[in-house]
Amino acid sequence: MSNNYFIFKQFRINQERSVFKVGTDGVLMGACADLAGGNRILDIGTGTGLIAIMAAQRCDADIVAIEPEEKSFLEACENVRECRWHGRITVENIGFREYFSGEKEQFDIIISNPPYFRDSLKSPDEDKSASRHSDSLTSSEILEGAKKLLNAEGSLQIILPYAEGTLFIAEASQFGFFCNRIIKIKPMPTGDIKRLILKFERIKIPVQEKFVTIETGTRHSYTEEYKEFTKDFYLNF
Repeated sequence: MSNNYFIFKQFRINQERSVFKVGTDGVLMGACADLAGGNRILDIGTGTGLIAIMAAQRCDADIVAIEPEEKSFLEACENVRECRWHGRITVENIGFREYFSGEKEQFDIIISNPPYFRDSLKSPDEDKSASRHSDSLTSSEILEGAKKLLNAEGSLQIILPYAEGTLFIAEASQFGFFCNRIIKIKPMPTGDIKRLILKFERIKIPVQEKFVTIETGTRHSYTEEYKEFTKDFYLNF
């Protein structure tokens, strides 16, 4: 059973009511997103508020975090309210389509750890299933909203499993977005690439690629590169 809270170096995440708890995907997205030049950031599907709070620690931007699931939204509000950057983070209880259909202002950066199990067997837990299946937030919906909400120089940054990430890259080109940076994540040195952190922009430039391996090959023995990415957050690094 997951703990009801997770303590980082500069903030605490309560997660008793949220559908999904603090996990490696969210921490990697929050730690590895390129936030340079971002004055206004949107976090889609914030959950506990983790990525929004990590972004606020890393930069001076104003951040809007949206979350449609009510229990997660309420917990995100609590976590944001208790963190030192609460004055720069706004949490809204709204789905992405509803949000981008009505929002007029634009963003410099959109970040997300979205639903990604396109065809897998759904969980009997309805809230959990909705949070992790793409029928609750489709790839085309993410791209359509990003096309409307990002300014001309803005970027969409997202973490996905390898197969889904590959499909997303192809689909993004249909919306006028090009993948200009890929961080490939491997759990172990001898394992396969399991996650992709992708950065999309409207201009096409040579793709920058990085590789991050999380563990050295021994359980809970972490690589120096993973420690370097997350050292400002995890207590034991």
